[in-house]
Amino acid sequence: MASIEEDFPRGGTAKKTTESRIVVQRTEVDNLFQVNEPAETKKRKGAVKDDGKKLKKQKTGKEKDGLTLNAATKCVEILHYKNVKEGMLMLGCVKEVTDFEVTVGLPCGLQGFLSIKNISDSYTKLLSDQLDSDDTEDICSLPHLFHPGMLLRCVVAKLDVAKGGSVSIQLSINPKLVNKALTSSSLTSGMILSGSVESVEDHGYIVDIGINGTKAFLPKKAVKDGHNKPEELKVGQYLTSQVEEVKNSGRVVRLSVSPPTASQACDPQQGWTLTNLLPGLLVKATIKKVTKHGLLLDFLSSFTGQVDFLHMEPEQASSYAGGGEVQARLLYVEPSTRLVGLSLRSYLLQPTATIIHPSDGNCIGEVVNGCKITAMHHMSGAMLELPNKTVAFVHKNHLKESQEPSNENKVLAKPEHTCRILDFSPMEQIHFVSLRKSVIERRFFRYHDLKAGQVVEGTVSVLLTHGMVVTLSAHIKGLVPRTHLSDIILKNPEKKYVEGMKVQCRVLSVDADNKKLYLTRKKALMESSLPLFLNYADARPGRVSHGYVVCVKDFGCIVRFYNNVKGLVPLSELSSEQIISPQDVFYVGQVLKAKVLQSDPEKEKMLLSFKAAMEGSTEQPPMPQFDCEVGKKLEARVLKKSVNGLEVAILPDEVRAILPTMHLSDHMSNCPLLWEGLQEGDIISNLICVLKNRKDIILTKKPTVRWSLEEGVGAKDFSEVTIGMQLIGWIKNIMSYGVFVEFPYGLVGLAPKSALTNRFITDATVAFQLGQTVIAKVTNLDEEKKRFLVTLKMSEVIAPEGGAQTRLINGLQERRVVNEMFATRDNVDLRQQLAALTVGQKLKLTVDTAEDSGATFKSDDLVGATILATKHHVMGTNLTSGQKVTAVVLYVDVLLTSVHVSVLHKLLGKKKSLTEETKYTATLQHVDKDFAVISLDDTAQLTVIQTSNHLNETFLSESDRLKAGMCLAVEVIESSCQELQGLPLVSWQRTAPKRQRTMSEKQASFNGHLFGEILQGKVRTVKPTCIRVTLEDGGTGNIHVSEVMEAADVCPGTFPTSSVKVGSMITAKVIGGREATSHRFLPFSHPKFTYMFPELTLIPSKLDQKDFKSVTAKEKLSSYKVGEEIVCFVSKFHPQRKSLEVTSDLCVTGTVELLAMITDLKDFSHPEKLYKLGQAVRARVVEINTKPQRFALSLTGVHKLDKDSVSLGMVTNIQPHVGLLVKLPFGGLGSVAVTDLADAYKPNPLGAYRKDQLLRCYLLHNENGKWKLSLRPSRLNPKEAKPVKDAEILSLKELKAGQLVRGYVKSVGEQGIFIRLSNSIIGRAELQKSTKYFINNHKVLCEQLPPNTLLTTKILSIDREKELVNLSLLPVDTGKPDILPDSLSLPLRLVGEEKKKHDTEKKKKRALFDSREEQTESEVPKKKKKKKTKVEENDSGVEVYFREEEDEEEPKAVAVKVTPSSSGPSRLQVATGFSWDEGLSSLKPASAAKDADCSDGEDQEGSNKLQKKSRRELEQEKKAAEKALVQREIKLMDPSLRPQDAAAFERLLLASPNSSLLWLQYMAHHLQATQIEQARAVAERALKTISFREEQEKLNVWVALLNLENMYGTEESLKKVFERALQFCEPMPVYQQLADIYAKSDKTKEAESLYKLMVKRFRQNKAVWLSYSNFLLQQGQSDAANALLQRALKSLPSKESVDVIAKFAQLEFRYGDAEKGRTMFDKILTSYPKRTDLWSVYIDLLIKHGSQKDIRALFDRVIHLSVSVKKIKFFFKRYLEYEKKHGTSQSVQAVKEKAVEFVEAKGTEASN
Repeated sequence: MASIEEDFPRGGTAKKTTESRIVVQRTEVDNLFQVNEPAETKKRKGAVKDDGKKLKKQKTGKEKDGLTLNAATKCVEILHYKNVKEGMLMLGCVKEVTDFEVTVGLPCGLQGFLSIKNISDSYTKLLSDQLDSDDTEDICSLPHLFHPGMLLRCVVAKLDVAKGGSVSIQLSINPKLVNKALTSSSLTSGMILSGSVESVEDHGYIVDIGINGTKAFLPKKAVKDGHNKPEELKVGQYLTSQVEEVKNSGRVVRLSVSPPTASQACDPQQGWTLTNLLPGLLVKATIKKVTKHGLLLDFLSSFTGQVDFLHMEPEQASSYAGGGEVQARLLYVEPSTRLVGLSLRSYLLQPTATIIHPSDGNCIGEVVNGCKITAMHHMSGAMLELPNKTVAFVHKNHLKESQEPSNENKVLAKPEHTCRILDFSPMEQIHFVSLRKSVIERRFFRYHDLKAGQVVEGTVSVLLTHGMVVTLSAHIKGLVPRTHLSDIILKNPEKKYVEGMKVQCRVLSVDADNKKLYLTRKKALMESSLPLFLNYADARPGRVSHGYVVCVKDFGCIVRFYNNVKGLVPLSELSSEQIISPQDVFYVGQVLKAKVLQSDPEKEKMLLSFKAAMEGSTEQPPMPQFDCEVGKKLEARVLKKSVNGLEVAILPDEVRAILPTMHLSDHMSNCPLLWEGLQEGDIISNLICVLKNRKDIILTKKPTVRWSLEEGVGAKDFSEVTIGMQLIGWIKNIMSYGVFVEFPYGLVGLAPKSALTNRFITDATVAFQLGQTVIAKVTNLDEEKKRFLVTLKMSEVIAPEGGAQTRLINGLQERRVVNEMFATRDNVDLRQQLAALTVGQKLKLTVDTAEDSGATFKSDDLVGATILATKHHVMGTNLTSGQKVTAVVLYVDVLLTSVHVSVLHKLLGKKKSLTEETKYTATLQHVDKDFAVISLDDTAQLTVIQTSNHLNETFLSESDRLKAGMCLAVEVIESSCQELQGLPLVSWQRTAPKRQRTMSEKQASFNGHLFGEILQGKVRTVKPTCIRVTLEDGGTGNIHVSEVMEAADVCPGTFPTSSVKVGSMITAKVIGGREATSHRFLPFSHPKFTYMFPELTLIPSKLDQKDFKSVTAKEKLSSYKVGEEIVCFVSKFHPQRKSLEVTSDLCVTGTVELLAMITDLKDFSHPEKLYKLGQAVRARVVEINTKPQRFALSLTGVHKLDKDSVSLGMVTNIQPHVGLLVKLPFGGLGSVAVTDLADAYKPNPLGAYRKDQLLRCYLLHNENGKWKLSLRPSRLNPKEAKPVKDAEILSLKELKAGQLVRGYVKSVGEQGIFIRLSNSIIGRAELQKSTKYFINNHKVLCEQLPPNTLLTTKILSIDREKELVNLSLLPVDTGKPDILPDSLSLPLRLVGEEKKKHDTEKKKKRALFDSREEQTESEVPKKKKKKKTKVEENDSGVEVYFREEEDEEEPKAVAVKVTPSSSGPSRLQVATGFSWDEGLSSLKPASAAKDADCSDGEDQEGSNKLQKKSRRELEQEKKAAEKALVQREIKLMDPSLRPQDAAAFERLLLASPNSSLLWLQYMAHHLQATQIEQARAVAERALKTISFREEQEKLNVWVALLNLENMYGTEESLKKVFERALQFCEPMPVYQQLADIYAKSDKTKEAESLYKLMVKRFRQNKAVWLSYSNFLLQQGQSDAANALLQRALKSLPSKESVDVIAKFAQLEFRYGDAEKGRTMFDKILTSYPKRTDLWSVYIDLLIKHGSQKDIRALFDRVIHLSVSVKKIKFFFKRYLEYEKKHGTSQSVQAVKEKAVEFVEAKGTEASN
């Protein structure tokens, strides 16, 4: 009996056995949560404690079962939609008020709607009276009567079921329904009643309380006493009032509305019964029972009610106990089941009955990640905690998808959930959310999610007269106005749109607040690629967009765009032609292009033009709108390579530009190499625009030109060019009389032949190269013609300081980039090896050839490379072929794969260290165009130099050029330069006798003012960083910002130059000077100090100082100390580098990087706003370096990084295995491990970070120069941080066995899963401790667990000596789901008793196997064991499965595939497609067979020996071999078997030479291997071999050959094959086949011309005309097909006409217009009514393409034809069949009746 009850648990009380099982299961889940979250809230602990004591839950889902006389419920659950009944009384809260409806929030998240009709009888009467009188002044609308948050006592009036099955609750507050159960006799004073104002009297209000025969009066005085702000009550207004006095047996009642009295608990003596109990009453109650899901209360002495968990006060949840006294408010009363719900929430118990709505109401619809379930309530739902610590509720239906079975444990087991907030329930003051994936992934959930201009997909809901309603999602509907249903106005839209049809629309406008959405289906608007005008700001003058006409007037058209943006097109702008009446030309809804002429966004007015838009569309825009100023740094992608340069697309706007080859480098030899290396699609960075005109944008990559533009050296316009100015440009053109030099901004100057070099030259063409970068100095200006002359003489121009070294570094870097391009592009190992070689590297080589002119070598490492040494580099060494030598690399050419080496002893010796700023003598060892390799004295040190020291250096003869063996004087600048891959950086000059300076040069150098001279002047201009002074002698002087006042007097934040006024007279002292062109500060002794103006000082202490000395930049820098605080002045901000340039002195400029500039993350985007030009700031010295000059400063107050401090950092890279790589201030680098990103681990830890993101970092410690950082809030803000969920594990001491910890997957290998527990501790979970499934390859885990997967693990053991942590991921240990999903269908791992049982069975099988082996061993002579033994073949598949795994899986638990029945061993299935003749090679080799054998106790020798077989076994083997042979023969004879090689085809062709199918398969075999010629040869062989009688077979081959030529041949080859085919075959089929080939390969023109030829040549052939018409209709050329039919009828005999028209009609049905086909059939059948074959075809076509109405009409015509009875019977049968299939029983009966009538009419003839 018990078993029956368990099998059928529905209905009645469940048995104890079932219940106990449920309770245990629930407790398990609770314990699981206790492990995960030891620090739970009080509420949760209380719930667990009560769990054991709670009542046994019923299995049934209905809470009302067994509640007959208000008995206590068995399980407290929330109120569901299914429990709501008509007549149920509820307390509700107003959520939203519209003009005709009030949305009311009901208990437990339910929602109801209060219609304007259900307020009260008096209000409804007032409305109808006002409507009849057309006077709406006195009507008080719903927004005046109700406000959000107002509490209402309401009754369920009606339950409406919508289309989708959802229930809509219609409410009423009509007192007659609410107080239905009350009678006049039951009224007592003190009762709280709800009512509605019926009429307004002089001294008070008559209130309708819904009780027949009772008048209730509310005095105005009582209203004034009860309200702080008394207002006049309106008719229909809802009131909650207290009965003060009852007169005349309840016929007259006096009321009051005093809130304090209304808030008092009602008295049992007031006569409340179960029938008239009302919601909203405040009662005193006693707690009867406390359960996990709520409370059971006793109130009013005899009633029992329930309080669900949503209505328990959270703070007091743990303090509720049986027998406790509480105050509660009634929420709902279900009269039929006597179910009463109450609330203990404090906001409902307060006197003022208004509920406050949340401030974050706009979060409805948001998707929230990282939510955790805090409590699961059976039959109700679950409580969730959102990341911001607020609590939300998930209804049980939203824990799963709508069709899925519920699985609470599965939901509980997930650590984190993603949810979407559905709504806010005011009665519970809680958000209701959904965990449904379908709801979360819904694209549009609210109207706020839609934006104008979006293209959306929806379903047609309903067609109305004014438009079409389209449903986008469950709650979002939009209207497509009638004018927007199509580009033209549809007369019958129902023909185009049907309900349920999917349509794409574009959003015209959306009003989210009023839930109004307008869409368009106009194709022109949906497919428009023009910019959309979403607001008036988008409609800038000159822009063109598509709009639609909304109004046509005499003065013009009004055009609307998106979001109701509209403008006027005046009459004059409608068209280029004159329009008198716009109504005749334009119509409402017409889509047109409009151009904006004027726009005023503030006034929302716009003037448009159709004319300008039309005119503009014909002309090409002169230049793409792109913000590309000259001097702007860009990045571009290579589109196309041409002879003279590269065509590129500037990113990200894809604007076309040109990068000439000569602009790729400053070194002309590098330009062609870079051009060669760059490929289409490559990205080039560090480009800069040098010229932008109407036609082109010209870019350059020349570093020197880029530097000049960045520094602002040069002129932007001819007006800025001055004599003496120095410019950097490039040679544009070389003529015999001089060279033209081009500069940025398109300026061009001429350098005459005399101004090119210091030496005399006859021809300018020999001096310079086209594109060479040069420094030019302006010598002459022609203002009228806007021309200027320049000089390129090296003695006249000053090269930038350090420019030669910078050019060398840039040039070598370009070479390295080119080498890498060649190495990676071809993916050749040799080139990659060569690219890795460096100058000075030593190689072990073998001499290949040795001659007087040099030697060649071979290398084992560089196979295929040409390694050579010139005679200069083998001098003094005796080399013989085959000799092993050590050589040093001089030069590597990756493109030609050659290496130049030297075996000279002085270069191979031990390297000696170099001293910086020391002079050495160098020898040139190798010269390659712009670069040369030199050796320094006898130090064995090599380095690279440039062959020209100056940009303008020219080599007029070969003797001027550098050659190997020359000596140079060099000075070491840097002994080991990083940019030169560790080689020394040197400056050099030729060892030539020193030239004496001329007198004229000496005089020129001493022009100007003397150092220390006191001068008077007048202030001309005052700039933030300098002051310009006009001196008494007419010259110009400059005062730097640091020379205005004493450093001690400068206050940070002030602007020193502002203290000096323009026009004031000053006294200043000369402290130096500046060069006019480069503005460099120069000492006075400089030999080329011309065109200079003096630098002055105003500082009093310097003016008074007599022995004043000039201080160089080097000396000034040396005076500073790291960490010192100095005063600086802001001089420049670099937007690209985001760095600040500050100056502390006239000659010292420092740099402040971004991270040393700001302290607040908010300033990151615009740091320049913090500092103004010329502003004084206090800075700390971070770094001082004189060579190369580097002066770094900090404005944040710190100058170095300290441990345990917080600093800003910038993310430079995101690496899954490392974490975040972060750049820190002051050149520091650091990394953040994934475990240090947050205090609570997230599933995708690195997803929230991006490159260049700025972060606040905590510096943990420094390891090998790199900082370990942390982003944990507990580190950054310990005081403000929330409790740490995943604690930081600093050492193994903090871990203990059995502890649960979370970590991220580091990697997965054969040894197990390695999990990162902290930045220094990594644990390992062995594979058998990772999953309950058996896996034989760790790659399964690799796929499922990518790096940084978050896992919960349990610590099994800790080896503190070896620092190893062993972990477990098994569900039994962690309480989490298995890491592998069930969907993989993996076998389970056996454990415990099952494992022991399986092992014993295995041992028995092995023992049996051993004994059999021993028996047969002595019978057979020894030979190699190649096949499996008979015993092995008879083994079950499961056993074989184990054997293969045994060697590696022995120590682990054994896997077994779980099958429904394991009574008998399953056979090993052979996969389909297994070939028995694969040969012995396919079987297991001896080693594999050995591995497969058992290894427990088996004798190894025995396995190697051969088994002896009995005679019977040998006979069986022989039979098996014969059987296999027979199967093989059958298989080879199978006609469907396709041969695999040419030999097989040849064998088959011998047997069937006339089979075209075989020949075609042979051709296809060759084509698969792309052997076109062999396929052609096979076709030619086939044509010769196939017998001439087999015409069809030959035609097949010709068709295949035509196909082949069409696909792989040329037009000519196809034509030749076609002509040959016409000679050997019937012409008509050949023509037809070629036409089909053309049509299938989309060669419509060729097909059409061929068909035209065919209808001329075969005009009497009906098939040709039909084939041509078929082709035309498939191409959509309906008119051409009609014309062809007329031609066909003229050409063909008249007897063929009927069939031809019928065939044409059939084609029209299939490919053309079905209506046209019907017309053609009707015409034929009218003329030839007895052609029953055509009637039959017509019926078939109509059934396929026509409507039921047309088909039935046709059948009715056919059955009344005057043809033979036999034929009519056939049509009746078809009619009946059709009706049975598509009609109804009535229509079938109608056909039968028609048949009876026909039989009766025909009489005897029919019956026979």
